[in-house]
Amino acid sequence: MSRLMTLPLAIAVCALALGACQSNKRNTELAYVERPVEQLYNQGARQLDDRKYEDAILFFAEVERQHPYSEWARKSMVMSAYASYQTRDYTTAISAAERYLALHPGGSEAEYAYYLIALCHFDQIIDVGRDQATTERASTALNDIIRRFPQSEYAKDARIKLDMVNDQLAGKEMTVGRWYLRSNQTLSAVNRFRTVVDTYQTTSHTPEALHRLVEAYLTLGLKDQALAAGATLGYNYPETEWYRLSYRLLSNKGVDLDTISESQKRTLLQRLIPGGK
Repeated sequence: MSRLMTLPLAIAVCALALGACQSNKRNTELAYVERPVEQLYNQGARQLDDRKYEDAILFFAEVERQHPYSEWARKSMVMSAYASYQTRDYTTAISAAERYLALHPGGSEAEYAYYLIALCHFDQIIDVGRDQATTERASTALNDIIRRFPQSEYAKDARIKLDMVNDQLAGKEMTVGRWYLRSNQTLSAVNRFRTVVDTYQTTSHTPEALHRLVEAYLTLGLKDQALAAGATLGYNYPETEWYRLSYRLLSNKGVDLDTISESQKRTLLQRLIPGGK
């Protein structure tokens, strides 16, 4: 074998040796030598600041191993969860945060542990055309923060994220509802659009959902229900293209929305959405 041909192999061997040396150095550095808890924790925090997340996790684990009953061990659980979150190892991060909450449900870091779990689910949300199980889990986790810590900064951020999550879930309902409508499964379509109107009425999908209800109810020959949906759409979203489309559909069926008073519109709204104003 020529010298030139052996060069890549030599480089590969050197790289492996270097990696082994670094691994040995790390293992030596973290060998069980009893050290002050503050020293171990601060080393982990420095690794975290330097974005050396895997090293930080090792130091925080060492805090727990050497000083399992200390306040620093409790903090290390959450810091380790955060480091795993930063590496996008969401499963490990959630597991670490949940372990903290199981052992210290009333701990000072509990609020952040709940928030971290919600972040892990939120960051995994995929596009609206796919399964929304992760989105549902994010919704549950975000609502949990709002319920447990309503006045906190985490709750404020959770509410913002929850709006995004609800928009995603409403979008999924709309996607399925449109498919049912195209497939002439009109009652199933109505159920999907009603879910958007009833459960996700503050999202951007509500005007279209109301219009699709007008379409579906007219297809079923339910003119009064179509009128209620159209009046609700006109009352809440009069400047939208969806209202103009619904107005045209209802006009073609002999229904003149311009003759309906504001009080009648409110009555129709309450018929469509119990408690609606």
